[in-house]
Amino acid sequence: MISGKSRLPLLLSLLLPLWASASASEPGTVPAPAPAASSASALIAALGQPAPAHTAFAEARFLQVLERPLVVSGELSWLGGDQLQRRVDHPQQETATIAHGEVTQQRAGKSPHHFSLKRAPQLQVLLDSFVALLSGDAGRLQQAFEIRQAGDAAGAWTLTLVPRDAKVVKTVASITIDGYARESRCMHMQEADGDLAIDLLGALATKMPAQPTREALQALCQGTP
Repeated sequence: MISGKSRLPLLLSLLLPLWASASASEPGTVPAPAPAASSASALIAALGQPAPAHTAFAEARFLQVLERPLVVSGELSWLGGDQLQRRVDHPQQETATIAHGEVTQQRAGKSPHHFSLKRAPQLQVLLDSFVALLSGDAGRLQQAFEIRQAGDAAGAWTLTLVPRDAKVVKTVASITIDGYARESRCMHMQEADGDLAIDLLGALATKMPAQPTREALQALCQGTP
């Protein structure tokens, strides 16, 4: 079975990077700047798109117990409804899937691991919220997160998501998404224990350094496309 400590980061690693880049390659009109709350809602609405949606990703995970970050890359897919998939191609093949209320983790040459979202109701709430967000429904996302926006929706911007659920906060402190206009470029997931995962999304995924540092990745995330 997948351990309880790893379940929430696993689910979020499936959901956030995929949503953040779901519409990066879609043409459209950037919403006009507005007061903070309505501007964030307009930006989220503009980023949503219909399923299926696919995006490349490269992730560097900085763990306090390791001197060097763990780096993986592959593809994220939203197949519609609650069906999401995170396929890792490098350095080894691994697939994590959410479908019909169950999370499955499959590694090459090993038996799959499963767990039901019924055993973790807070994860089901987050899944429902993110599926709504994938389609651009900011209102439902606000039920699970406090949403803060910095920057201009017509240029560089940052969305910060802070969980409202006290149980979730004990695992994930905050999630930050950096983007430019309609292109989401990076996602940072800061865990409560100090660990940090940084995902480069879409075209930016190809620029993951061979030996990434937090500072180098932050510079990439905040650079102009």
